[in-house]
Amino acid sequence: MSKQNSKARLPPNQLTGIYKADSIRDVADSLNITNLPDAVASALASDVEYRIHQVVEEAAKFMRHARRTTMTTADIDNALRVLNIEPLYGHTPHNPPTFRRALPFPNLQSAGSVYFVEDEEIDFDRVIREEKLALPKGVSWTAHWLAVEGVQPLIPENPPAIARDVEQEQIKPGSPARPGTVFPPTPPSDGPHQAAKKAAQQQQQLVKHVLSRELQLYYTRLTSALLPTSGAVDPTKRDAALASLRHDAGLQALLPYLVRWVGEGVVAALRGGVQSEADGRVLEVFLDVTGALLDNPTLFVEPYLHQLLPPLLSVLLHSSFPPTQSTNLRTAAAHTLAHLLTTYATTYPSLPPRVMKTLLLALLAQGRSAGTREGAVRGLVGVGREAVRKGLLEGGGARVVGAECAEGREGSWSVVDAVMDALRVLHPPSTQPTPLNSADEEDVRLIAQLREQLGDFFAQRLMGDAVWARGVLAGSES
Repeated sequence: MSKQNSKARLPPNQLTGIYKADSIRDVADSLNITNLPDAVASALASDVEYRIHQVVEEAAKFMRHARRTTMTTADIDNALRVLNIEPLYGHTPHNPPTFRRALPFPNLQSAGSVYFVEDEEIDFDRVIREEKLALPKGVSWTAHWLAVEGVQPLIPENPPAIARDVEQEQIKPGSPARPGTVFPPTPPSDGPHQAAKKAAQQQQQLVKHVLSRELQLYYTRLTSALLPTSGAVDPTKRDAALASLRHDAGLQALLPYLVRWVGEGVVAALRGGVQSEADGRVLEVFLDVTGALLDNPTLFVEPYLHQLLPPLLSVLLHSSFPPTQSTNLRTAAAHTLAHLLTTYATTYPSLPPRVMKTLLLALLAQGRSAGTREGAVRGLVGVGREAVRKGLLEGGGARVVGAECAEGREGSWSVVDAVMDALRVLHPPSTQPTPLNSADEEDVRLIAQLREQLGDFFAQRLMGDAVWARGVLAGSES
């Protein structure tokens, strides 16, 4: 066994492969390693040759896949990237270097052939005479509106708006083309009505909005689960539909259709004067849908706020609802309105004052029904504490409501409950109320202020709790 190993063992000075150990020694000498053993140099040379073979084989794969017969530097770079090795920089396949063979050395025949890269000779006179190329302008970015609420602005950055031509059946051919000419027939002249229609189309070019088949099916099943055309509402399906609206993503394309469905549904339910309990249940569904759309964090609802506010205010300020559903409907609408204003009041600071102005007109106007005043009060509670103070105390809303309630107007007790809830927003009542003392001068002045701010009706109700009365008046003075 030892004889066979001794025969297979190579002499130390014998070189294997094409990469010589002398190249390894040259590299070692450049790194100040002078005592490199021959066995180490031979092992490193074998490893280097193996790595070169590996890179060339990978580069040959790229060459064959590119249907080429010449290997380029790009193939080598791709092979190095595949092997997780940093590529060689400074070599490009678009301008390959030209190698020339040097003349043989007569004194050193064993050196073999030597190749070198031929340097290009540059004529400075020609370079100076050539025209200088100006550098192009750097890349810059700018922002512009592609569409605003579905309408494409007529700005240079957007493609030009092309007006729709009149339908082919409405176009009558004019003068026919003469034989031998290439001119088209003369188009008919537009009348004043067609010119105005074409100008309107050019001013408002609506973006095409096409729903996918899946969203159409989702819309159909969603609306049928919320408001089935036949049969009773399934609470399980209704809750699942509302949960889908509240949490699912990818409903942005369906949002304008849902907002329109809610608006048209509220108008249809409130049409015709006195509503039934079935109409009240339908309105509850539409309020739940609006709240679910506002709760969905993936929906961009801001462009549709002007379409969501009218249904909410209509439910709040409607004059007649069934007695069993009036308070619940107005309270739910007030909560949804509060959620909308809380979410978007920062972005649109003028939104709460505008809503408050509408509610104050409904509260203070003469001849309004008790239901309308109740909805206005609950809407002010939804807007916030400042709206309650301005509406009930500064604006005199509590005095107006108190005067009507003192006359025994029908449905006034629901308005009284709404006003008392609003006063609790200004200051909560005490757990152990102590009435105001009419013999105390300070309490007498406090009672006079209550009558001035709230009227006799609500002042009488707050006189039983001195802490609550002082808190409400302090809120009116702040």
